[in-house]
Amino acid sequence: MKRTVAQLATWLQASVVQQPEVYVTGVTIDTRTVRPGDLFIPFRGERSNGHDYVAQAIEAGAAAVLWQEDEPNRPKNIPLIEVENTEHALQELARQYRLEHPATFIGITGSNGKTSSKDIVASLLSQYFKVQKTQGNFNNQLGLPITLLNLAEDAEVAVLEMGMSGFGEIEFLTTLARPHLAIITNIGEAHMQDLGSREGIARAKFEITAGLGEDGVLFYDGDEPLLRALVTSTNHAQSFGMQPTNDLYATGIIATEAGSEFTTNGVIEERMTISVLGEHQVKNALGAILVARHMGLTPAQIKQALAHVSLTDMRMQLVPKGDVLFINDAYNAAPTSVKAAIAFMTTTTIRPKKWLVLGDMLELGEQELAYHAALAEDIDPKHIEMVLLFGPRMRALYDELQHKFDATHLYYAAEDISALTLLIEQNATAETLILLKGSRGMRLERILQS
Repeated sequence: MKRTVAQLATWLQASVVQQPEVYVTGVTIDTRTVRPGDLFIPFRGERSNGHDYVAQAIEAGAAAVLWQEDEPNRPKNIPLIEVENTEHALQELARQYRLEHPATFIGITGSNGKTSSKDIVASLLSQYFKVQKTQGNFNNQLGLPITLLNLAEDAEVAVLEMGMSGFGEIEFLTTLARPHLAIITNIGEAHMQDLGSREGIARAKFEITAGLGEDGVLFYDGDEPLLRALVTSTNHAQSFGMQPTNDLYATGIIATEAGSEFTTNGVIEERMTISVLGEHQVKNALGAILVARHMGLTPAQIKQALAHVSLTDMRMQLVPKGDVLFINDAYNAAPTSVKAAIAFMTTTTIRPKKWLVLGDMLELGEQELAYHAALAEDIDPKHIEMVLLFGPRMRALYDELQHKFDATHLYYAAEDISALTLLIEQNATAETLILLKGSRGMRLERILQS
């Protein structure tokens, strides 16, 4: 973005403007990330007031700042726009810049797999287009506007992740971003405590269609009946999944130490490879394939690009440590994604001895212990040699598994992760494949770092 303070003030219909001729080339809300040319936007929080850091932002290279009109002591000697509310101003700036931007916008939401899908779509398309994507967890009412405003003017594709915890949040984000294409990865159990049921979660995720124009296309997990029921109200939609009723479905999935091989069927028939493990990641790839096909890529181009995609760390990521091979899937966890990871471990032949290291699943509401205990149905000692559990909620699973595993193959630690690390160091061998899977707050990657 390259706009003058005067142009931004016009977008905001602001009347108090200082040094209107100054150019702004980006946006930040954090003085630690200020780049030369940024517009610094201060917020008032419970513990701090961003207006107190305006001088620091200018010293760090910020070209201009917003200032909330009811905040006293407005500085007179710096480029500045006074607004009624700085958060609303950030969102309005993003809305206006989005309306002027010629890129193809792709919105992605879902209970699990949002970030993986974002990474696959962006990495695949970046081999043929100039692509920018949501960085980190900038997927909410503040992060998405910042992502939009930091979009290069010559970007051809913007891949935007959209997160939420309650009704109306995805609708707000999608009407701000106005995506041309949208993906719903799946419906799980995350945020059950806020949305009440999986049906409620499905409705909340489906809000992404509110921002699609008349020619917009929705790509969705067709294996999910809750989404199929909602899609009847959408003009343009294509489904992906593992069932042959989908517009695009996968068969013949084979896991190797290089990733996953699979055959696509339906709108594209091709044998493909992606450098990530798990049937659920193959499903994420199917959504990306449909997007790429809609963007005009040929099946041959998609196959070539998919073989070279890269994902953010800690998503079914193969990590060798000495002789032991880990699968680091510790970025997040919910029952759906944990079951998918366990299913992969049950069937894979990469290594003969397979261990599970599972951490607590968070934000599951009143039924959280029941969700943890229910994982026992998917863990079979015929296929899994060792189970290591971490966190107070995993006690429920430990109690269930005591009927299946003897004491030398089942361990539980409520707080001391070092005890599990020691067990791995003492017992894992060159034949061992170890899955690390837990919610972000459990930080299971510490086992790799020790």
